Amino acid sequence: MPLPQLNVYRHDRGTRALITLAGEIDLATAPQVSEALAACLSDGVRSIDVDLTAVTFCDASGLNAFLMTSRLATGAGRTLRLHHPSPTMARVIEITGCGFLLHPVRTGRARPRRIPVASGGAP
Repeated sequence: MPLPQLNVYRHDRGTRALITLAGEIDLATAPQVSEALAACLSDGVRSIDVDLTAVTFCDASGLNAFLMTSRLATGAGRTLRLHHPSPTMARVIEITGCGFLLHPVRTGRARPRRIPVASGGAP
């Protein structure tokens, strides 16, 4: 049985970092995630964005790595946001109450406007 594979890429821009993950995040590879995120914090990165587009699997150890880093980041006045999780991963994140980790998704649809109701007077 082959070991899970995870590639971690980091791109910095000023005080922001984009971490792109590709592969599986599990007990064997979660330490790679934790190390990459911890390095961002120790390097003074203020905002960490994690692109999960190419993540094919993430178990509880992966979610724990994100939660631990989020706690550390928040305590230091910094942010960690997850972007583009698979629908399954997004559902697990929401069910476990960790939705605060997810970057808000914009659908491109305009929100419906409320029509003001005229006050007083006859219709």
